[in-house]
Amino acid sequence: MQDPFALDGPRQPARSGKTKSLVILLHGLGSDGNDLIGLAPYWAPQLPDTAFVSPNAPFPCDMAPYGYQWFSLLDRSPARILAGVQAAAPILDSFIDQELARHGLDESHLALVGFSQGCMMSLYVAPRRAKPVAQVLGYSGRLIGGDLLKTDARSKPPVLLVHGTADQVVPFDSLAASEAGLKAAGIPVETLACTGLPHSIDERGLREGAKRLIGAFRHDSANEIKA
Repeated sequence: MQDPFALDGPRQPARSGKTKSLVILLHGLGSDGNDLIGLAPYWAPQLPDTAFVSPNAPFPCDMAPYGYQWFSLLDRSPARILAGVQAAAPILDSFIDQELARHGLDESHLALVGFSQGCMMSLYVAPRRAKPVAQVLGYSGRLIGGDLLKTDARSKPPVLLVHGTADQVVPFDSLAASEAGLKAAGIPVETLACTGLPHSIDERGLREGAKRLIGAFRHDSANEIKA
C-alpha cells in the first residue's frame, strides 16, 4: 500500500549529469514545491554536480484553499507547534533517507534549505539525524523546541540563518533567539540580517547561501564562488 504521507515534488537534475550532491528545498506554509524549486536555477550554474528536489509538505494547508503545510498554525501555542513539528519530522526524515538512497549519497553530500515553516523543519530534523548534513540554510524561520535540542541533538551540522528586519510573518527577533538556541547545543551557526527585507529571500541571501553550498560541496572542484 502506498504511504499517504510519502513526499514528492519538482526536481532539477544535476547539470553535469553526474549527481555528487543534493539540495532538498523545503517550502513554507500554504505553498508547494514549485515555489522553492525556483532557487535551483540561481544556484545550479555554480553547482553543476548538484541535484535539487523540492517536495510538497505532507498536509493540505488548513488556512487556505490551496497549498500545503508541514504543520498547522491554527493553534499557535508553543506546545501545539512543537507537536506539529514532531509529527512531521519522521515524514521528512523518511524522504531524506529515500533521496539519499536514490542518488547513492550520504549526509555529507546533502544540504537542507528551508523557508519559514521549511526552515523550522530543517532546524528541527537536521541536528537530530545521526550523521551531520553538509549544510543547513534557514530563511525567515525560527528554531522550534530549542530547549530540547541540547539533549536531542545527535549531530552538529553547520547552519546559516538569514532573516529580514522587516519580516511581518516571523518576527526578526526570532533570528537572535534561534542563534542562541543552536549555539547552546554546540551547533555552529552564522547569521545574516537583511535590512528592510520582509518575509522573503533577497539577492544577498541567495549569494550567501550559494557560498555556503559551494563550501559544503567541496568535491565539486569546478565550482567558483561568484560574488
